[in-house]
Amino acid sequence: MLKATFYLSCCTVLLSSFQPNREAPLEPGALLPKSEITCMDVSGKEISLGAAKLTNGLLVIFGSNECPYMQRNQDRLRHICGFARKNNIGVVIVNSNEAARNGKESFAAMKQYAATQQFTWYYIVDKNALLADAFDANHTPECFLFDKNSRLAYKGGIDDSPGNPDAVKARLLQNAINEMLAGKAVTLNSTHSLGCNIKRNL
Repeated sequence: MLKATFYLSCCTVLLSSFQPNREAPLEPGALLPKSEITCMDVSGKEISLGAAKLTNGLLVIFGSNECPYMQRNQDRLRHICGFARKNNIGVVIVNSNEAARNGKESFAAMKQYAATQQFTWYYIVDKNALLADAFDANHTPECFLFDKNSRLAYKGGIDDSPGNPDAVKARLLQNAINEMLAGKAVTLNSTHSLGCNIKRNL
């Protein structure tokens, strides 16, 4: 009996050592994680989330080049990022697809995608998915809005119909930004995000 218990304990430890080093999910009110880590932007500049934050906060969106959900949200993504920037909220799109870095999610492909989409905000490489793990981000697109005090005000989707822009009934991220800028608590501060899985190295 003791041998069996010891064997099971060893197996549990061994299996847990192969699990990704993931953090607990961020909850509204949490501080901006890993704000000091620098990542390469498509401009060739190293930038941290802390440095990207502007007076009224920071919008972090986990994204990618090839995801069909990203493609369906391209117009909405440009609109909301532009709206945030106009309101002094920093914007960073994070590409954490490490398992596809030698293909369609390469740095060169990211640069081309950013140019095609006319990004005027940061699009950074998240090496080893450190930021995705710290945020417990799992999909593209997946949004995290932080206020002027670097506290999480909203996490989730851009709206309630990521697959079909014609069926949108609630502009979730837009509403969250408006309430945050008005100094109000965000009414709906956590929603489900639907998109492509982030491709982490196993």
